[in-house]
Amino acid sequence: MRLFRHVLLSLPAAALLSLAAVAPASAQQAPSPDGSTTASPARTADGARVDTLSSAKEVEEYWTPERMRNAQPLTAEDAGAKRSSGTAEQPTGTPGDTPAAAPSGDVRTKIDETPVAGKVFFTKPSDGKDYVCSASALNSDSKQMAITAGHCAHEGNGGDWMENWAYAPEYRNGDRPYGTFAAKQLRTFNGWIDNGDLNWDVAMVTTWPQDDDKLVNRTGGNGLSWNYSREQDITINGYPGNRDNGELQWYCTGTTSDSDGKLALGCDFGGGSSGGPWMREFDESSGLGNTNGVMSTVDSNGVNRSSYFGDSVKAMFDEQGPVT
Repeated sequence: MRLFRHVLLSLPAAALLSLAAVAPASAQQAPSPDGSTTASPARTADGARVDTLSSAKEVEEYWTPERMRNAQPLTAEDAGAKRSSGTAEQPTGTPGDTPAAAPSGDVRTKIDETPVAGKVFFTKPSDGKDYVCSASALNSDSKQMAITAGHCAHEGNGGDWMENWAYAPEYRNGDRPYGTFAAKQLRTFNGWIDNGDLNWDVAMVTTWPQDDDKLVNRTGGNGLSWNYSREQDITINGYPGNRDNGELQWYCTGTTSDSDGKLALGCDFGGGSSGGPWMREFDESSGLGNTNGVMSTVDSNGVNRSSYFGDSVKAMFDEQGPVT
């Protein structure tokens, strides 16, 4: 049994819907060199680097309520996914976790939505249109990092990096209660960049502070899990465009299964949920968990999949986590 939940703002707690479903799952990632990564400075649609606080402010101002409302949900296929390598990464060491972090000076009780997750907005360079995905804050040394899908950061298949990239934690019907955090640097796997390989559909993004406040200090941040079994009790969070038009956070909970090396769960979350966290040990009292995957795809049967988080994802975290 899987449990669906979305936020009803008129109620003090999240509404619950339980659905029976078939949920295959699996994990993926391939050996070197696909598992190596490349980073790029964030850019605006005119090619200018987002390398100052003033340019980060310009990206924030680009995302007017109208542009956010009209941004199109992106799927991996839209972004250039073409294949999986067929070689899923296997754990080579013991499972590991990094610690989550609560926001500074904020003690929360029972939640009906979490500020650790939010929406990502960006412009796709190949067509100049605005798109939307999901993402979540990830605790690291920098306190500035978000994690999302590779196809929400780069077009794949030799394309370009997404532009005007910005993250709005706990977005809700156009409201941005925690502000908007423009990207400073984006990193994803070369397996996605070069080949659109869904085994490597993961990205980590360092954001600019806002009003001298860093992302994780403001919203809290999940820990990271890697090398765990592909069968896990998971909470998925995001903004699927096929539910409430992507304007509210939705949750889906269940036990994942192995699907050709990927994690899979039948949540039927459509475009716009891409990049949302798949969390182990999610705690409703704090709104925190350990990110063990990110939303990658949905098939015609409503089965969602995530790349597997193994040593390569931990290596990406070690590379990007200290970047400020």
